[in-house]
Amino acid sequence: MSDIPSSTAAQQYRGVTPAIRTRLAGCIGHAIEWFDFSIYANFAIFFGPQLFPSTDQRSALLAAFGIYAIGFVMRPAGGWILGAVADRHGRRTALAISVTLMALGSLLLAVLPPYAAIGVAAPVVATIARLLQGLSVGGEFAAACSFLAETAPPHRRGFHGSFLFFGTGIGLIAASAIAWVLNRVLTHEQMLHFGWRIPFLIGAFGGLFGYWLRTRVEETEAFRRTASRSTERKGSIRVLFTQYAKSTWTLIGTSILGAFAFYLFIVYVPVYAIHRSGAEPATAYAASTFSLIVFTAVQPLFGWLSDRIGRRPQLIVMAAAYTVFVYPVVLSVGNSFWSIALVEIFGIVLYALYTAIAPALMAELFGAEIRSLGIGLPFNLVVAILGGTTPYLMTWLQGRQLEYLFLIYVCIGSAVSLVTYILMKETRGIDLDSEY
Repeated sequence: MSDIPSSTAAQQYRGVTPAIRTRLAGCIGHAIEWFDFSIYANFAIFFGPQLFPSTDQRSALLAAFGIYAIGFVMRPAGGWILGAVADRHGRRTALAISVTLMALGSLLLAVLPPYAAIGVAAPVVATIARLLQGLSVGGEFAAACSFLAETAPPHRRGFHGSFLFFGTGIGLIAASAIAWVLNRVLTHEQMLHFGWRIPFLIGAFGGLFGYWLRTRVEETEAFRRTASRSTERKGSIRVLFTQYAKSTWTLIGTSILGAFAFYLFIVYVPVYAIHRSGAEPATAYAASTFSLIVFTAVQPLFGWLSDRIGRRPQLIVMAAAYTVFVYPVVLSVGNSFWSIALVEIFGIVLYALYTAIAPALMAELFGAEIRSLGIGLPFNLVVAILGGTTPYLMTWLQGRQLEYLFLIYVCIGSAVSLVTYILMKETRGIDLDSEY
């Protein structure tokens, strides 16, 4: 595979500093990725009956969400494959491939004829599109973490890395906003007929912009320094689990709580407020959107803070607070906007203490020749196993009125991460070429 040419491309950003270029490439590209990935869930209720054969709308929706879960299954494969690509052929190359795969998946869904027109090919193509998107997201995170960390000054690595999840927040908010607008300007019949295709088209064209953006930044100096090293070491599973075994287990331990937190406070709390506290759905989801805005806004602040006080203090505060307070705080949620929003803000701001520094922290655990694979494979395994099963576990327990067991489960995961945070070494400002 040949690298994407770049020598003079970055000059097309006239008047834009290299630091801003790299943050734009990481932030906007990641926003596009997460917009594309999340609109599937937002619009499944409309395209499910169109693409999946069933006389029962609920069964069609379940089929759509079953394919949604495939995206999580593919994330470790994406972390492995595109992580190795990033380590062997460059961060820019992997980032350009990941955003292209996401755009292609969205385009396939946007133009896919219904089941009534092409029969079983409709769900088959929808599955392929989702496989591409899952592969993309799995590889995107690792390559973007490496890219942002390696292009940042050592004393500002946390701040630069925080723009990755800033982009995630922007993408999720944009997906919710598009869903809100389309549901108000189009009738239900129009949404079923063609309205659900609009966000996928937006995502596909956004992916083209992301490709243009990412091919117009320079490759990182850290990757260039690995060019003369043996290619057998670059992106090697054997090297990852032998020489970097400690770093790998540290990353797994630090990622456990993060895999729970997002789904708990953005997915679970609104549903709990609706079913247990009698909140109106519009109120609950408005509170979720508001908390997402807060989550996005504090990313740069917490990234900046970690460059001054270190990574470990923020992580310890988050894990300790979750371990002690998650159970009573979640059970206290009411049915008003502010009672829901305050609970979500409590959880999501603590979660931001982790997300703001995760890209820098993870990059600081691995050497350049293994960095993207070292981040991508273990992190996405944790997300797939814990994050991917969380919605189903929550639903199963809720149906049996055992929601409190899920909160205990989260507290146990928080305690495991807390122990990891206490035992791990501080990584702030370290030389990225040094051993963890």
